[in-house]
Amino acid sequence: MRKRMLSLLLCLSAWTYVHAQTNLSQQLDPVLSAAIPPPDPGVAVLVAKKGKVIYEAAFGSANLEMQVPLKPDMVFQIGSVTKQFTAVGILQLVEQGKISLQDSVQQYVRDFPAKGATITIENLLTHTSGLTEYTSIESHEPFIERRDFTPEIIINYFKQAPLEFSPGSRYGYSNSNYVLLAYIIEKVTGISYHRYITEKVIKAAGLGNTRFADEKAIVPLRVTGYTRDNGFYEHCAYQTLSMGYGCGDLLSTAQDLNKWNEALLAGRLIRTTTLEKAYTPYRLTNSTFSSYGYGWFIDQEAGKKCIHHEGQTSGFITLEKYFPSQKMYIVILTNVKSGEDKTDFSDRRFKLFAQITELALGEEVPSAINVSSQQLDSYTGTYQAGKQTIDIRNKKGILFCNASMEGSFKLLPVGPEKFIIPGVNPVSGIEFIKDKEGNVVELISLQQATFDWWKVTGDDAVVNESLQAYAGKYQLPTMRNTFTTITVHDNKLMASSTTPLPDAELLPVAPDKFKYNTPGIDFQLEFVRQPNGKVQMVRITQGPVHCKKIR
Repeated sequence: MRKRMLSLLLCLSAWTYVHAQTNLSQQLDPVLSAAIPPPDPGVAVLVAKKGKVIYEAAFGSANLEMQVPLKPDMVFQIGSVTKQFTAVGILQLVEQGKISLQDSVQQYVRDFPAKGATITIENLLTHTSGLTEYTSIESHEPFIERRDFTPEIIINYFKQAPLEFSPGSRYGYSNSNYVLLAYIIEKVTGISYHRYITEKVIKAAGLGNTRFADEKAIVPLRVTGYTRDNGFYEHCAYQTLSMGYGCGDLLSTAQDLNKWNEALLAGRLIRTTTLEKAYTPYRLTNSTFSSYGYGWFIDQEAGKKCIHHEGQTSGFITLEKYFPSQKMYIVILTNVKSGEDKTDFSDRRFKLFAQITELALGEEVPSAINVSSQQLDSYTGTYQAGKQTIDIRNKKGILFCNASMEGSFKLLPVGPEKFIIPGVNPVSGIEFIKDKEGNVVELISLQQATFDWWKVTGDDAVVNESLQAYAGKYQLPTMRNTFTTITVHDNKLMASSTTPLPDAELLPVAPDKFKYNTPGIDFQLEFVRQPNGKVQMVRITQGPVHCKKIR
C-alpha cells in the first residue's frame, strides 16, 4: 500500500515504453519460460484487447507425475472467481422482478436468525453483511474439510455466530455471503443452484469448458493442483469440493473466462446498466466507499481502473482483470498454491503475475545505469511543490528521496538526470532540470495515471449545470482515508485534498471538465454523472508536477 501511496501522492516521474501488441509474445515468452521450467506446475495466460485475443500461452506442467505439459485450453479450478457467476444469477432474478436487492435474508431463508439487524441481498453481494467467514469457525470434528456438505450444513455452521459489524457499515470479505446467495437462488427458482447457473448463466454465455467441480466426474484436460513446502512440490491435502458451494466450486479455462467477460460486456447475461452497478464500489452507511461491487473488486492498477477478482483454492490460483479504458482483459491460471511455503516461492510467483500485467499494458522498467557520486551530489537539496517538501540526499553512492509526507526511498538512475523508484507500479520516478549554467534548479515528476474518486457527501438534489452540482467530498476507494473536497466560493470551484496537492481553484475547460489552476501542477478533472444527471464521481488524470529547488 505504501508504494501505491507514493505513486499517487508524489506523482513521481514515469517513462513508459509502449510496445506494439503484436510483440507481446516476444516480451512475455522469455519471462514466463525462464520463471516456469517444464517440470514445475505451470501457468496459463491469456490477454485480450477489444475482444480479440492478442496473447495465449502456457508454460510448465499440468501433471508432475505424468510429465504432461500444460496447454492454454486446459481446465483449472477457479476458486472465488465463481462469485461472479453467483452474482450474475442473483442479478438476473433482480431484473426479472423475482427478488429485490433490499430484500432481507429471512424472506428466503426463514430460519436464519435476524441478529438484531437487517441483512439485505445487497449486503451479501458486497461483503457488507457482517457475517462470519464459515471456514474460520473452529470445529471439534477432525478432518472436517474431507466430509461432504449440503448447503444447509454449511449455513448451520455460521448462522448462529454473532455479526462482526453492523450490516452496511463496513466491508468484510466472507464466503458465507455467497453461500447464502446460492441458497437464495435455489429457494427462488425451485431448482438447484448448480442447475440454474449451468443453464441460465454458463450456457447462456456460451462457455463450453466451464462446469461445477465434481470429484467423480471425468473432465477432459483437467489440470492437477499442487502445493509446495520447503522447496518441494506435493499433492494438496484433500478438501471436499462441496465447501465451495456458491463461492468457489467452478472449473474453467482461460478461453472461457475471456468469453465470460465478453458476454457480460455485450449484455447477453444482464443489462449493461446492471453490470455497471455491479462494477461500482459499494457506498457504506458512513457514505464512504469500499472497493467491492457485486462480485468484483474495483480499484486501480498501474494507474488505470481495474475490475478484477482473485480465486485461491486447494492447489490453484486464478487472477482475472479487466481494464475498461484499455478494453483489455487478462487471465492468469496456475496449478500451485503455496501459502505455507517457507521460501520466497509465492512472493516470486505473484511478482511474476504483476509483471505479466505490466507487459500486457505496455510498461517496461528501464535498466539502471552507472552515475558517479559527484554527479549524484549535484542533485542533492530540498525541493517543494504544494504541501510537499522533498529532500534529495546522496548516501554512499545511492540517491535517496525523503518526502515530508511519505518517508524515505531510494532512486535508481536510468538515464541522464532521470531516476525511478524501484518496485513501484506504475513505473515512477523524477527528472532533474538544470539551468544554463548547469545548476539543478528543479525536479519534474510525471506519472500519467487516472484515478476515480467517488462522491461520498454533497447535495445529491443538485443535477443542473451550476457549480454547486460538483461540490462535495470525494474518496479514492483503494485508500479509505484519502479525500478530495470540492467547494464553491465566490462563484469559483475550489479543491482541497488530504494528498500533498495544494488547495487550488478549478478552471473550466469543457462541460464537466476542469484543470488545476496551480503553476507547475498539470492535473485534469472530469466529473462523471449518473443517468439522472447527479454527479457520481470525479476522474482525476495526473500530469507533470514541477518541484522547485528551495535550498
